[in-house]
Amino acid sequence: MGSSLKRGLMVGLNTTWALGKVIFPVTLIVSILKYTPVLPWIIDVITPLMSLLGLSGDAAIPLVIGNFLNLYAAIGAILTLDLTVKEVFIIAVMLSFSHNMLVESSVAVKVGVKLWIIVFVRLGLAFLSAIIINLVWNGGTEIAKYGMIPAKGEEVSGWGPILLESITKAGIGIFQLAIIVIPLMVIVQIMKDRQWLAVFSRWMAPATRALGMKENTSTTMAAGLLFGLAYGAGVMIQAVQEDGVSKKDVTLAFIFLVSCHAVVEDTLIFVPLGIPVLPLLLIRLGVAILLTTVVAFVWNRADLAKRKEAVYEQ
Repeated sequence: MGSSLKRGLMVGLNTTWALGKVIFPVTLIVSILKYTPVLPWIIDVITPLMSLLGLSGDAAIPLVIGNFLNLYAAIGAILTLDLTVKEVFIIAVMLSFSHNMLVESSVAVKVGVKLWIIVFVRLGLAFLSAIIINLVWNGGTEIAKYGMIPAKGEEVSGWGPILLESITKAGIGIFQLAIIVIPLMVIVQIMKDRQWLAVFSRWMAPATRALGMKENTSTTMAAGLLFGLAYGAGVMIQAVQEDGVSKKDVTLAFIFLVSCHAVVEDTLIFVPLGIPVLPLLLIRLGVAILLTTVVAFVWNRADLAKRKEAVYEQ
């Protein structure tokens, strides 16, 4: 047990350091950008697109903030706006597919997934889902009633306070990462040493095979589903390095996880907005299963065609 704790602690510290080098500067830069003309300019640019998605121009604010920062920041922005139930639901679905893009995309790249795949899948799903919901759903025209409105913090002014606030946010982000990742890596190490993960992989085998992946992808999938891409990254990185997860399988796993990750937190977080969260969860899960299965099928057919071609050439 002692050796497992020591190894898990070291892996957790190393993982926190590796991810912290990405998360800290990204959070710092984006926090500063909020007080510059950059984010307002981006919002002005995409506002004309909002009508195509069934949204008012103000909806660009939480969408931009959510993609640059996280869901909590986006929800804070939503609570300041008068939006219909349909608009809030569309925004929630879009943000469930596409949020915290800079940090979570960096994590995906660190695991070995191509950046363009992650960005294309997340933004594509966000915009496509909004268009479909807008066309299919004719209701939800009443103004949304928010259940739990947090107190707004005071706006800071001056570059000194802005820099201090940004550094504090980035530091808190790293601290939150550490208190989740380090104990998690210790638990995972104990589970590995006691062969519990091998049992878990066997339990998950039918699901991972149905999605076109091998059994050794189960740890990566579980970490992303339960803890999200950022907080589950430690387990995912270690699983890819130690479990021999192939480039194909880790790409398929991330295609699934960018569609549906942190299923508990990222679903319950929308409850205060007064929208139906069960359809939100079912949309995410259904899209993740369908998309991953289709991509795996096409990928396998392409690999089979290449192998046949290689045999014929011989």
